[in-house]
Amino acid sequence: MSSLWNNRISISIFGESHGPAIGVVIDNLPPGEYIDIEELGRFMKRRAPKKDGTTTSRSEKDMPQILSGVINEHTTGTPLCAFIQNTDMHSGDYSNIQRCARPGHADYTGAVRYKGFNDVRGGGHFSGRLTAPLCFAGALCGQILERRGIYTGAHIAEIHGIKDKAFDSVNVSREDILNVRYKDFPVINDKKGEKMKEDINYARMNCESLGGIIECASINVPAGIGSPIFDGLENSMAQLIFGIPAVKGLEFGAGFGVAKMVGSTNNDEFYVDDHGHVLTRTNNHGGILGGISSGMPITLKVAIKPTPSIAKEQPTVDMHEMKNDTISIHGRHDPCIVPRAVPCVEAAVNIALLAKMLDYPNFC
Repeated sequence: MSSLWNNRISISIFGESHGPAIGVVIDNLPPGEYIDIEELGRFMKRRAPKKDGTTTSRSEKDMPQILSGVINEHTTGTPLCAFIQNTDMHSGDYSNIQRCARPGHADYTGAVRYKGFNDVRGGGHFSGRLTAPLCFAGALCGQILERRGIYTGAHIAEIHGIKDKAFDSVNVSREDILNVRYKDFPVINDKKGEKMKEDINYARMNCESLGGIIECASINVPAGIGSPIFDGLENSMAQLIFGIPAVKGLEFGAGFGVAKMVGSTNNDEFYVDDHGHVLTRTNNHGGILGGISSGMPITLKVAIKPTPSIAKEQPTVDMHEMKNDTISIHGRHDPCIVPRAVPCVEAAVNIALLAKMLDYPNFC
């Protein structure tokens, strides 16, 4: 199954954007873990549309109903199933894409893969709507990790060339993460955020869309988590992060910047601090060496493409008659996906970290 991730913890996501509901089944969560429902709701609201013109006007409450795996606000250790009802669908907005593939979407590839039987309404199973159950799963994992002092946070690093202040890759702190977590527009420098919002609204008014970059950091991950080759920390995080629609690039630490360095510049020098901990003076490796955590902050950046649904008329093909055509996309779409994708990136990293931490002695 393409929508099943199985690596110590299993995550199975189901549903379509305009179906009755979407949801997730999570297996192998540690038993006896307290679930803070109020905090869970706060996390889910971070993904919700805003009223400032920077997101879609589709309004869904997105508070999951937990069917199994939790009793008296504690995990039972058995499969946890949760679903989220879809209540604000305008399926008629997609009548014209039954035949014509939207540029930048999976309409054509999905039709080929599933022999024309895929649900195209709102993107169906390919929709960003499916990041809601991913966020739910990641929020649960995040609560379990934070009780052990492991925090993950993300912010908008860049939109259309407008850059926010970056995390300090060596000294990012819990306070740095919490200071940006519940902002309506998740940036460190609010003045830069206002410029980003102006640019997003300008794009919207001109029937365009924007992409950007999200920076994420995880702190207090102990050294020695992960494995080499195919089961590394980067591998697991990458699988989950690329499960977020619109992700087109991922880099850890200095990322593609290492191609411009020489070895002595790229190498992070080790030293022992006053508390007897082995650290590095720089963090070009992003907290991971050989697929295994080094004890330094885990840092990564995710590139998000511009929303492909734009109102401008675009050339396409009629898939039924196999001829050239044009399409104008109607409906409610984010002029920029980046702000709502921030908690999705955090969620993906949380799931991967918890899965790897289950191997750590005395974690549970």
